[in-house]
Amino acid sequence: MTPFMLKPLMFKPLTLIKNHPPLAYALSGMVAVGIIWLSLTPLDELPPVPGGDKTHHLIAYSALAFPTALAKPRLIVPLAMPYIAMGGVIEWIQPYVNRYGEMLDFLANTAGVIIGSWAGWAFNRWIDPA
Repeated sequence: MTPFMLKPLMFKPLTLIKNHPPLAYALSGMVAVGIIWLSLTPLDELPPVPGGDKTHHLIAYSALAFPTALAKPRLIVPLAMPYIAMGGVIEWIQPYVNRYGEMLDFLANTAGVIIGSWAGWAFNRWIDPA
């Protein structure tokens, strides 16, 4: 197979998300529920996982923003604002549930939303250029 033949095979799931915005909203909603649950569950100490804490924030919030940006690239900013606000509210609530709220976590969350939104927009244009 040539690289040009792989493109349709590799991006079939992304094309599905792009062409079905309700699916994108559902995926982002599931990621949001996971982020909220993982961020607000009280812990005595953080579990040992590879990578740094800020990297995890960046990846999680990129995964949150990517599906909706892929499906609705013209609505990136209005869709990104609630994700950024969610990150801020979580960081604000964390000290009340035996966790630590940090400004650097909020900045990593925001950077993740920006990266995920940009990646969704870029894949939207690359998968099916107009």
